[in-house]
Order: sequence, then structure tokens, then C-alpha cells
Amino acid sequence: MTWKKRRRNENPTVLLRQIKNILRIIYSREIAEQLIRHLKNRMDIYGRNEIIRFKRKRYRDRPVLTEKDSVLITYADNIRKKDEKPLVTLHKFLRKYVKNIVTGVHILPFFPSSSDGGFAVIDYKEVAPEFGDWSHIHAIARDYHLMVDLVLNHISSKSRWFQKFLQGDRQYKNYFIWYDHEASMPEVFRPRETPLLTKFETEWGTKYVWTTFSADQIDLNYKNPEVLMRMIDVLLFYLSQGVEIIRLDAVGYVWKEAHTSCVNLSKTHQIVKLFRHILRYVAPYAMMLAEANFPYKENVSYFGEGDEAHMVYQFSLPPLVLDAFARRDASRINRLNEVTRGDLLFFDFLASHDGIGVLGAQGFLTEEEIDNLVKQTLAHGGLVSYRVKNGEKKPYELNITYFDAINDPHVPDDPLAVKRFIASQAVMLSLRGVPGIYIHSLLGSRNYYEGVKKTGVNRMINREKLSLRELEASLRDRKSLRYQVLESYLKLLDARKEIRSFHPGSRREVVRLDKRLVAVERRYRGQKVLAIVNVSDEEIPLPKHEMRFNLIDRTFFDGKVEPYGVYALE
Repeated sequence: MTWKKRRRNENPTVLLRQIKNILRIIYSREIAEQLIRHLKNRMDIYGRNEIIRFKRKRYRDRPVLTEKDSVLITYADNIRKKDEKPLVTLHKFLRKYVKNIVTGVHILPFFPSSSDGGFAVIDYKEVAPEFGDWSHIHAIARDYHLMVDLVLNHISSKSRWFQKFLQGDRQYKNYFIWYDHEASMPEVFRPRETPLLTKFETEWGTKYVWTTFSADQIDLNYKNPEVLMRMIDVLLFYLSQGVEIIRLDAVGYVWKEAHTSCVNLSKTHQIVKLFRHILRYVAPYAMMLAEANFPYKENVSYFGEGDEAHMVYQFSLPPLVLDAFARRDASRINRLNEVTRGDLLFFDFLASHDGIGVLGAQGFLTEEEIDNLVKQTLAHGGLVSYRVKNGEKKPYELNITYFDAINDPHVPDDPLAVKRFIASQAVMLSLRGVPGIYIHSLLGSRNYYEGVKKTGVNRMINREKLSLRELEASLRDRKSLRYQVLESYLKLLDARKEIRSFHPGSRREVVRLDKRLVAVERRYRGQKVLAIVNVSDEEIPLPKHEMRFNLIDRTFFDGKVEPYGVYALE
């Protein structure tokens, strides 16, 4: 369990034996024998790295995560200043406005890239010069827990690896999955409407190459052990740069087998287990976060038996919170809380650089209710991205800022808009996990249509790049939406940090008071708190809890839950 103290003095011989056994399961006994010697050498070299040694000592005797931790999700260049590297601008913004209220930062791919907002990586070990360099990453890592993406499934078509493949270099011939002829594979799960195979002309002739996400993102072939070893080296390199949380991007797609869906296969899970054991050997303080955007059961499978990811994205939460506020009914969120095992640590989030995925709502919402979320998104000026299943288009994600998803942009003077939005975020903060907060939610951003128009990419609606000068002008205006959202959000986060019962290791119990309320009791080491959020615009009487102290605004509860009220009652 990730919030507990780390096991000290783990026997490296035992860990190496476990690592070799996993390699045997993935490949064969002979290949495992060959790989383990090379892998041990690389792990030992990185284990002597000064940064890794410092962090091993720093985290040895205390939990990595507490109730004080939350993570801001941002691009390196979400905030821009003329003649200044964006990573410098980001760091200055964090230190001036966020300070230590948020303790972690997930900087989305800052590597040289050719598309997909950085996720078509050209070079895994370089910082894109337009953003800055590794010294700027190190500076942020000194002030915040740093999360970085390990883009496992694919690499850019402009990368050296793929260019060598096109040129006929024999070393790279099996780095990718290719066919001499087009092939129909309808059983393969498709998260996009684009073709599964992309035609390329190579020195070996015409090849049809596996491209799950786009023609510019070439899937790696993990059946080639050399590919796995190269990606492990990238993982170890990130640790040596001060990274403490490794985000396994699109992890569910990495292993492919004929006549299967090619997602969430058993050897994919073995690779995640392998990474977990490598962290235990080299950097036991570090954590892995699995990004597996699938229905709940497949999503939680990435915890394994406590031997895979430390954290998993709570993909069910964003659509269920949106549904709760749309219908003024929190019963589906309460059900999610009840079915979630108490020993699982989720990365709780509502918005990110991607859209609001709806796969996580399956099993909690009916198709009609999901369709209602689609209709609300379109009515609020958002867009919808689709996947293909059995030749039929199905909603995959809602593309919209979370502020506009919760609030109708056609009612610009709604006096409850900020309060309603903050209440939606408070639902996430009340649950038993590590909060992940997208920068455009922290800043109350609205739909960015210009980005969609320029690129034709739906996800750009929630990826606006902000001018620091214009942003700071907004934040100086106490009447501006950005000021009101930022101040309210930071106040909520600051109050949460001081409540021990929000520790990730606390016990959690759903309290059913009213269908319009999310009510969760949290207990930790003799302390308890009742978190209450009203998902409706109606006042709700709770006389039984009158005169309990509200730790958020430091007042006594008067027995009436305000519209979109947020409470943490002692």
C-alpha cells in the first residue's frame, strides 16, 4: 500500500530473482538469463546516481504521500512569457501563485515531439529546446514532487528509431509491428477512428505499420526484448533526473497478440510488474501511475495483487461527477465509493489534457445516461470524440473544459457558476486518493475554440496556451472569473492539507444522507471528518449535524447545507 512506510533493506538478491522470473514469463528462460545480467548492470549504475541516492535517504523513514499532497497537471508551455523559456515561466508562476499548497507537478511530455501535444516523442531523453533544458526540470523537481510521462506504447514517426527502420537498418527492423500487406483485424480495440495500420515506403519495400493512435505515433514491438531494455533505460534515466512519479501512458496497449483485442493482455501486466520490481531495486521511493482509460474492472486490474502500479487513474470519476451535477443526484458517485476497495490508491481527477472519457462510466451509467452527457456537452459548446466498435461509432470522450461542462456558457451571469464548479472539484478532493488538478481547472478556463479551428483536433478545446501578462492581469482583478476560481480552489486545497483524516491511508465510509449529497466519513488515527458536497442548487436541512465545526471555513455548521455547499465537519 503506497501510503505506508517503504520496506527497508529489501534483499536485492530476492528482487533480482523475481525480476528474472518475470522476464522468463514475458519471453523465455534463455532470454531471461541473457537479459538479467545486462539489466542488473544498468540498475546498479543508476542506483549510484547522486539524485537517486539522495532521495532514497530522504524518503526512507516517512510516507511518500500524505493528506498534504496533490498534483497539478500542466504542459511545459501552458503559460508563456516573451523571451523566457516556458519551464522558467511555469516555475515562477507556481512559486508566486500556487506556492506549497499544491505539492506535485505533472509536466506533460516536454520532449522533442512531432504531434499529439507531445505524445509523439522524437527523443525520450531530451528536453525540447523551445521549453528549456534539464536544469529547469531539476529546479522544479527540487520544489515539487515531479511526475513525468513514460510514453510506452509508441514513438514519433520522426524519431531516430523509426527513421532507421525506414532506411533498412537491421537493428530496428523488429522495433515495430508491420505487415507486407494490409490486414483486417476487427477484433482489435480501437480508441480512434483512424486506421490501425499505416502505409510506409521503406528500403525493404512497402510496409503496413501498426499505429494505434495516429499515423505519426508508431507502436513499439515489445516482443523484441531489445525494445523493452531500451524503455527500461528511459525509465531509469527519468529517475536519475529527479522524477518521483512515473506515469505509464497508454499502458494497456503495449502488448499485442493475434486474434485478441490487443488491450490489457497478461504480458502487459507482466511488464508493469517488472517496472514495479525495478523501482523497488533502484528507487523504492518512486511511484508508478497507470493510465488505463477503460471500464472500471479493467482499470483497477493495473493494481495487480499489490505488485503492479502504485496508483491508477480514477477514470470513472469525471463522467460520474458531471452526471451528478446534471441530474442533481449523487447516488452513482456514492455507488462508486462503495464498490471501490479500501486498499486501492487512486489518482482522482476530473479534467486533464485529454477529454472526459466515458468508458469509465460503463457499469455505473446506462447508455441513455451517457448519451445525456453527450447532449449536455454539445449544448454547452463542447465536442465529442468517437471510437469504432464492430464498425459502429461510439462516444469515447467529451471534449470541453470542466468549467463549461458543469456550467452552461449560455448563462454568462450565473451567480452560482463558480460555486457550482468548486463544488464539483470538492467531490474529487473528498475521496480517498491523490487529487490531480488540471491547470485549466485551477484557472477556470473556458472552451478554447480557436485552438480547435487551427488544428482540427477536438482536444485543443481544453489546451489553450496562456499569456503570463494577460493571466496576471486577470488575477489582479478580484471580479474576474480566473481570480475567483483560483482563490476558491487554493483555499479549499489549503484547508484540506490541514485535515489529517484526508490521509490516503484513512478509512472511508459512504454516509447516505440525501441523494443530492456526496457524504463520506474519513477516519485516520483516531480522528474523523464528515465531508459533504451538495450537487444541487437546493438548500438541504441536516439538523442532526448542527453545530459541528466546519474545518473549511472555520465556522459552526447551522444545520443547513447551502446550494453547492462544501463542508468538512469535525
